[in-house]
Parts: sequence; C-alpha cells; structure tokens
Amino acid sequence: MTKKRKVPLRKCVVTQEMLPKGSLIRVVKTKEGGVFVDPTGKKNGRGAYVSKDLQVISQAEKNGALEKQLEIKIPQEIYDELRTQIEGE
Repeated sequence: MTKKRKVPLRKCVVTQEMLPKGSLIRVVKTKEGGVFVDPTGKKNGRGAYVSKDLQVISQAEKNGALEKQLEIKIPQEIYDELRTQIEGE
C-alpha cells in the first residue's frame, strides 16, 4: 500500500488563504536586511508567501502586506521579479 504524502500548506500574506506551498512564491528577508525572491522555498531567512497571481502581487504592492509581514521596505525590483516569475510559468 502506498503512503499518501501530506501536502504542506502555507498562508498567503495578501489573501490570508491557506494554499499548497507549491502554488505560492516565497519572499525572504535575511538577517543582514536583504530581501529576495526564493523560488525553491528553502533558503535561510524569514519568509512570507504570496499567491502566484498577478492581481495578488499588485494588491501586495498597493497595501504593503509584504512590508508589514517582513518588517522591511520592499524594493520595486522584488515586485517586478515576482511578476516575471508568474508570467514565465
């Protein structure tokens, strides 16, 4: 009998929905204060998850949900990189 693997769930910081980890993108804040997009979801640092949806990214940029969650100013390049990753899929 094969074992069913449990799918990890994470909460989108914008929509507050619990979704499978694979359908979200992780943004990481390092101890040094750097911010970057983590497509693997495994890099060290404080992470915040955002849905892979262009409307959600725009909403996050508008209401500052990522900035509140990570407690740091998010540069415009991060939002651009998130959009590029979503469009590339």
